[in-house]
Amino acid sequence: MRYLFLFCVAALAFSSCRPPVYTPKPIGYYRLEMPEHHYIKFDEPGYPYSFEYPAYGTPFRDTLTLDGRKPENRYWLNIDFPEYNGRIYLSYKRIEGKNSMERLLGDSHEMSYYHTKKADYINPNTYVNENGVMILTYAVGGNAASAYQFIATDSAKHFMRGSLYFNVTPNADSLRPVNEFFRKDLERLMSTLKWND
Repeated sequence: MRYLFLFCVAALAFSSCRPPVYTPKPIGYYRLEMPEHHYIKFDEPGYPYSFEYPAYGTPFRDTLTLDGRKPENRYWLNIDFPEYNGRIYLSYKRIEGKNSMERLLGDSHEMSYYHTKKADYINPNTYVNENGVMILTYAVGGNAASAYQFIATDSAKHFMRGSLYFNVTPNADSLRPVNEFFRKDLERLMSTLKWND
């Protein structure tokens, strides 16, 4: 009996000393807590446009306009989202002189379709908001650098181009929840966009 007991203890000791088996965790993405959508009106004196932007964003003038070398770009604006490493870029041009409507549309179209290298698709859509601003949106699918872009104009004086970027390697799967969240903010910006003259 004593030998049977020692044999069982030895067998138990040997079986419990095996090296641990590594089981990899499944691939996943971090869960992001998104804030409630809340908006503030951007209506700074001297700017030729106004709109509503998310309260969790910070608008600031584009650095290309601060050195004074490009005075025609003085109304370029960015809205930063540091917590999400994202930014909405807004570039504004007055339709005049060398900035004809055809040239501005051609340049914007070229910039939007530059993403076809990585994009699965680009869906354009047009509409006019409540303030009479004509808007052309681009929804870009796949691993493109920017999932949402737009052009806004009155086709006579004002032309604005906007795009949403995140400072990360483009991955449509991991960015999908954040892109969908900020798509609503872009839609609010476009629906409230108004020319100030």
